[in-house]
Amino acid sequence: MADKILIVDDDPAIRKLLEKVMHSNEMEATTASSGADALKLLSQNTYDLILMDVTLEDMEGFEVIKHLRRQGIKTPVMIVSGRNEDYDSLYGLSVGADDYITKPFRPVVLGAKVKALIRRNRDLILKNPDVLECGPFTYHYSTMRFYKDQEELVLSTREAALMLLFLQHPGQVYTKEMIYEQVWGTQVAIDDNAIMVYINRLRSKIESNRQKPQHIVTVRGLGYRFSP
Repeated sequence: MADKILIVDDDPAIRKLLEKVMHSNEMEATTASSGADALKLLSQNTYDLILMDVTLEDMEGFEVIKHLRRQGIKTPVMIVSGRNEDYDSLYGLSVGADDYITKPFRPVVLGAKVKALIRRNRDLILKNPDVLECGPFTYHYSTMRFYKDQEELVLSTREAALMLLFLQHPGQVYTKEMIYEQVWGTQVAIDDNAIMVYINRLRSKIESNRQKPQHIVTVRGLGYRFSP
């Protein structure tokens, strides 16, 4: 399966060039021209790497990166910028970027750096495959136990399945139909009440205030989004 790359740049010519470089390296590329578009795509999809411009139409790329990291999204980010000051590269790395390359760049070098960063990220995951970390939450696959701030969460089987779904896909919006299919294993006879019951039970165990949830957030008219 081809690696999936999200390209975020407000310059159509640069987007086209980056897309061409990714395709030449047998990678799938999706493009966004603004920070808002990028955040929307990232709430609905997962990628192997993000190529991020610093100067966007609506916000700086740094702000997009900070938002992702606050959400617990750990997708590797490589900044691709025409600004070559040391401050920009150091600041980018400090807010959560993983690498930095300046424009103009050599396509062969960019392709090699992208592959190396994806490989490095996968190696890190493989070194500790037993533990899933997402914000203050951790899940240990071998013991099937959940923790928040190192304190164990006692969950029922259905609550655990729902929690694991959220931890594996932070920031993604899940409709009730998607939740029912993933947790109950069927799309037939979706029980809205059952979903609400388990959402409320899970909130009572992981939220500081169930009436004002910070982690399992209702997306009006759509479903739910997990925010670490």
